[in-house]
Amino acid sequence: MGMNKNTILGWAAFIMVLMGLLLIGLGAFRYRDVSGWGFAAVGIGFLANAWVFSSLKGRV
Repeated sequence: MGMNKNTILGWAAFIMVLMGLLLIGLGAFRYRDVSGWGFAAVGIGFLANAWVFSSLKGRV
């Protein structure tokens, strides 16, 4: 059983959501200075990219 393009996009979106939440958590709890804002901003970017991948499922 191979993975088709929708399965790959689904897994990519899932991994990006996990990484986005991890980066936001690092920015909020681990780094409380200016670098925390950068971690949180990159985490929000990961969530936005995961949203795009999720919306592409079935259309590519």
